[in-house]
Amino acid sequence: MTERLATTPFGGGRMTARVFAMQKHVADTQARLAADGGGNENGTSEKWQLLRALTEARVQYGLSDRTLAVLEALLSFHPDRILDGRAPIVVFPSNAELSVRSRGMAPATLRRHLAMLQQAGMILRRDSPNGKRYCRRDDRGVVEDAFGFDLAPLALMATDIHERAEQARAEARRVHALRAEVTLHLRDIAKIVEAALAEGRTGSWAEHQLALAGLSGRLGRATPAEALIERKTALLALRRVVEDDYLKSLTDEEMSANDDQTERHIQNSNSDHPIELKGHDINQEARAANETKAEAGKGVAVSLKRVLAACPEIGSYAREGISSWADLIKAAALVRSMLGISPDAFEKARAAMGESAAAVVIAAMLERSDQIRSPGGYLRELTRKAEAKQFSVLPMIKALE
Repeated sequence: MTERLATTPFGGGRMTARVFAMQKHVADTQARLAADGGGNENGTSEKWQLLRALTEARVQYGLSDRTLAVLEALLSFHPDRILDGRAPIVVFPSNAELSVRSRGMAPATLRRHLAMLQQAGMILRRDSPNGKRYCRRDDRGVVEDAFGFDLAPLALMATDIHERAEQARAEARRVHALRAEVTLHLRDIAKIVEAALAEGRTGSWAEHQLALAGLSGRLGRATPAEALIERKTALLALRRVVEDDYLKSLTDEEMSANDDQTERHIQNSNSDHPIELKGHDINQEARAANETKAEAGKGVAVSLKRVLAACPEIGSYAREGISSWADLIKAAALVRSMLGISPDAFEKARAAMGESAAAVVIAAMLERSDQIRSPGGYLRELTRKAEAKQFSVLPMIKALE
């Protein structure tokens, strides 16, 4: 390999220990790659992928978006897509052309950002004797020597840049998730407190409002993850207290009382054919009794006709009307989303109550949607009741009749 000697800056530029050390590091790395291949590193990288990765990791390198614009302009002067850092990669644009490709950046601004790239160890200056940027070619047009900006250090940093970009992406995902969680807690707590005050519920709602106000400060784009975690933890603690107070204020009727023993858990095994409890068909009553044994704990204690009479609103969400339990279940799945109930909470309710009973609950909640300001919390409490075998839809329907 041709020996590389340190290059000093032209004119008033000073040769510092950092510049000398950078040049030596680049030369040593190139020599190592030439000698043993560098292990997993080969000193090469696709230039636009590398620029994208550096853009994602720019904060870690202390680079601004304008500095990256200058680096992008420098990369555009290299004809190949691949940067091979095993040898110098010198580009030699004129100041005028570099300014044009840097979106018309002023000369003084260009110099400042070029200095920042050099300070970050991503470019080296290879100044000619007169300070101009140019190349010398042999008789065949092959470049023998070039003076300008050497991009080899950038190529040699590719592994580190890609690793830091991945770290930056992971951190961005974490911060995004934290911000979303904080926003959801703020919204849900505010709505629960608002509902409690509007409904005249007993509890320390004024104190909860003050606590929420203290945790509702604006979160800037640069808010660190540590601050978001602290805010989230405080909001989560407040939410637990607020939800507990709200649930404690609900009446037995609102929470669904124990089943009427004479109408407990009756459901047709074929959900498309409802059972009319008030009918006089002895065979139908016998079938209902058998189904009660088979479906204990998962049935509904009212007929579809009675549900629709008490909860007419859900019919608006069925394109062709509701004539079977399957229609009701399908409409309830749509209304669940509209009420802001999470898929997970709905699935747990269906598992604990049965599909038909869960659909009845959603229909009843839709009928009282102007009064229930925390549908998710309300459904979770009903689900806990159902898991303890203390739930029936009958009291909910009776309250709406």
